Amino acid sequence: MIVIRLAMMMRRRGALRQINVVKKSVVFKVDINPAPRARAPAIAPAAGKRWAMRQNQLPVLMIPAAVKVALTLELHGLILVVVADLPGDIPAMAHEIIKAEWQLWQGCGALRCHSLLYHLLPGNQTRWLRLNPRARQSKRQPSAPNSKGHDPMIERYSRPEMVDIWSPKTKFRIWYEIEAHACDAQAKLGVIPQANADAVWTAKDVEFDVAKIDAIEAVTKHDVIAFLTHLSDIIGGDVARFVHQGMTSSDVLDTTLNVQLTRAADILIADIEALLAALKRRALEHKDTVRIGRSHGIHAEPVTMGLTFARFYAEMDRNLARMRTARDEIATGAISGAVGTFANIDPAVEEHVCAQLGLKPEPISTQVIPRDRHAAFFATLGVVASSIENIAIEIRHMQRTEVLEAEEFFSKGQKGSSAMPHKRNPVLTENLTGLARIVRMVVVPAMENVALWHERDISHSSVERAIGPDATITLDFALARLTGVIDKLVIYPDNMIANMNKFRGLVHSQRVLLALTQKGVSREDSYRLVQRNAMRVWEQGADFLTELKADPEVTAAMSIEEIEDKFDLGYHTKHVDTIFARVFGA
Repeated sequence: MIVIRLAMMMRRRGALRQINVVKKSVVFKVDINPAPRARAPAIAPAAGKRWAMRQNQLPVLMIPAAVKVALTLELHGLILVVVADLPGDIPAMAHEIIKAEWQLWQGCGALRCHSLLYHLLPGNQTRWLRLNPRARQSKRQPSAPNSKGHDPMIERYSRPEMVDIWSPKTKFRIWYEIEAHACDAQAKLGVIPQANADAVWTAKDVEFDVAKIDAIEAVTKHDVIAFLTHLSDIIGGDVARFVHQGMTSSDVLDTTLNVQLTRAADILIADIEALLAALKRRALEHKDTVRIGRSHGIHAEPVTMGLTFARFYAEMDRNLARMRTARDEIATGAISGAVGTFANIDPAVEEHVCAQLGLKPEPISTQVIPRDRHAAFFATLGVVASSIENIAIEIRHMQRTEVLEAEEFFSKGQKGSSAMPHKRNPVLTENLTGLARIVRMVVVPAMENVALWHERDISHSSVERAIGPDATITLDFALARLTGVIDKLVIYPDNMIANMNKFRGLVHSQRVLLALTQKGVSREDSYRLVQRNAMRVWEQGADFLTELKADPEVTAAMSIEEIEDKFDLGYHTKHVDTIFARVFGA
């Protein structure tokens, strides 16, 4: 009945759309046995073309051949699988609807979501079932689903090494190492038998079963207890009774999070170093490639493309220092027990565990590691993302048709538009602008996590489970993509000169202004004389040098030769070497 009730609610909310019949549809119905110790429920094909409830019959669900979304409901110890090929916004809406509806059902368990792989849990038995196994599946696999089946970041913007840091197997491996190292330290202190500590390491080569841990958590509603129960099944109950001695869950969770953030920082640092190498190479390549500098988007005075690359290099070099500082600050661990007083565990345990994991002991923790450390870490990621956008916007402007001073590499076979075959769009830097927004949006929640109740609450936990993977995975991808853009960026020096000369000498106006003041003309009069001639260039397309030489008030103060001398382009680039020495060293 819950299936039909859910379908009706979704219709009332305008969320349910008709499920189209496909050629290779398979319909299943779930045989609900009310017996308290029922065997595994039978899954049998049945006829039907859409959601239906016939009198005295079980709910019938159509499962399209291209299975994309599954909602798994646990009811009285029995998993009921609801599968539908629905628009992307439907699962989230259904999720919220079911959560609200769930309050009306006594004895109901947790709401769970999976993709393609589903499980049945009758009583204490566990059996795995892949529904519609012959159905056509996407070739793209989830990037790194966490133990809840949620992808931390979509595969399109993910790289394997960073994704692996946030995978369930990595998380549980770190949890295990924390517990095992803590047992070693406890044994050295004489708190637990050495034989028991040694026995914990018998699981060092075990790949923990994420599905089993999830199944246990569905009952315990506690992730660390679920893991410890699973570990106990592996190493034996007698050995496991000393695991987690004197510790609290946050000792494991917070220390693990900081291990993950430290490893993520190492990757991001390497990413920035690779980007710096590309920026330096392009800066040296175009050190003397003159282009117009712009303020407010309007032509100002000449610079060089090398200086543009160099200033981005300097900005990213500062970000490298910030990232190293952030890594150092986040690399702390806490094994201090409930409320952080070490009442039930010796501080030496914390020192040993942190040393083994490459962390420093947190000088003073409550029941959690202070979240100002995490706020600073994510704020640093936000600054790096903003610098990425800064570079991306410059390139996007340079690629505009009417500017075209530089362009993203356009590969053979690449298409720019489904409608206009001539298009060559700056899609990579536009993408980077969007990705920068994703990274920056985690900064405020990270800062709001600093304020926790007393010695702890867990208002920070749900935030960090999302922003940790999403921010680091996205930034890793963005830095790698930007490095590729810089490395292959196509530069058009001739267009740079043509753009600079578009307003026929106006870029030298300040030098003429200063020369007039040196000749004894007041600054106000000098400005009036230069601006008067400059406006003829703007409004009439005149030549600036010609206008100045024809102005009697200007020639009264300066000779023709002196005026012409002020139009030397090399004057504006004479200190490029000095700037480069400051940025890159002698």
